[in-house]
Amino acid sequence: MIRYLKKGMAADRQNERDARIQSAVEGILGDITENGDEAVRRYSQQFDGWSPESFRLSREQIDDCCKRLDPRDIADIRFAQEQIRNFARIQLEALNDVEVETRPGVVLGHRNIPVSSVGCYVPGGKYPLVASAHMSVVTARVAGVERVIAASPPFEGAPNPAVVTALDLAGADEIYCLGGVQAIGAMALGTGTISSVDMIVGPGNAFVAEAKRQLFGRVGIDLLAGPTETLVIADDSVDGELCAADLLGQAEHGPDSPAILLTNSEDLAQATMAEVERQLTVLPTAAIAGQAWRDCGQIIVCDDYAEMLEKADEIGSEHVQVMTRDPQYFLDNMRNYGALFLGPETNVSYGDKVIGTNHTLPTRQASRYTGGLWVGKFIKTCTYQRITEEASVEIGEYCSRLCALEGFAGHKEQADIRLRRYAG
Repeated sequence: MIRYLKKGMAADRQNERDARIQSAVEGILGDITENGDEAVRRYSQQFDGWSPESFRLSREQIDDCCKRLDPRDIADIRFAQEQIRNFARIQLEALNDVEVETRPGVVLGHRNIPVSSVGCYVPGGKYPLVASAHMSVVTARVAGVERVIAASPPFEGAPNPAVVTALDLAGADEIYCLGGVQAIGAMALGTGTISSVDMIVGPGNAFVAEAKRQLFGRVGIDLLAGPTETLVIADDSVDGELCAADLLGQAEHGPDSPAILLTNSEDLAQATMAEVERQLTVLPTAAIAGQAWRDCGQIIVCDDYAEMLEKADEIGSEHVQVMTRDPQYFLDNMRNYGALFLGPETNVSYGDKVIGTNHTLPTRQASRYTGGLWVGKFIKTCTYQRITEEASVEIGEYCSRLCALEGFAGHKEQADIRLRRYAG
């Protein structure tokens, strides 16, 4: 039987917050649609206190950012990007064009075609997310996207050197120091100084996610990434100290980040709760992580692995860390998750920063129907067909009758004209 030792935020509070955000974003996007650069500048000044002569960084500004980084930091960025690039290349190799003769004279196929232009958003309000530059820009480049632009907000009143350096090393064609809804709107809708793109990718706060939701259709998006989520599935083969560290390591993302322990050991559950409180007394980001834990943290105790599996699939968490005697059981059987981290040796931070898998992942149970950002998200799989006259007669006879069944006279004539020409 499932027992909750600690519950998180009630759903009605979240729904009220979502409604307020939706209305605010709708107004901002409407203003950008009508007023372009003027609106973008006004919102940048209002929200970020930032109104430079140009939001696009010059080559000189980019080089200056790179010079301000320690060589070890640059080497670390290069290492991380190579891991992401390598895995993206491996994924790309799994996407093959196909062409096959399905019946005599009927040739069907598909081609994998990269989208033409992408706008990559890199958050940078509380934390400049350097790794998001790797995840989006590097992956888009591997996919073959021709134009890759990027936007990231100012940090402490200026472009963040590490983020700008990472974007440059990743291969961004244009880098804008611009944040929030105004950045998403400018890239998606276009302004006098920013040409629009075909697709927007990257994580962000609730306002950024809502902007992507409202713009979907006018542009493509990767997914709707809400607050960071983590689910730790553990048994008594690990200890409360490790579980608490892994919960708080993701709770520090923001005060609305759910962190959940799912276990079949009540002793581990109690030990983890005690460890969370202890670690919050020394964690430098305790103000944020502590609020997230108080408002959104959960401790769930189950009877066995099967019950844990059922509950984990119901939760459908963005990150799922499995620290049990048999992590393979969850890999073999789980269906709803953004990314799995198997065994105590690995953790979500590795995936977030450097190991090679992508950290832009589905939240709020979207893992029921989508995976995270990967090279395939930047690629359209487009079909084609080619047939002989003889095959056109065979297929045309079926098509003519099926069109008549549906009452589509024009469709039927498309088949019939070919039957008259090729049948005899």
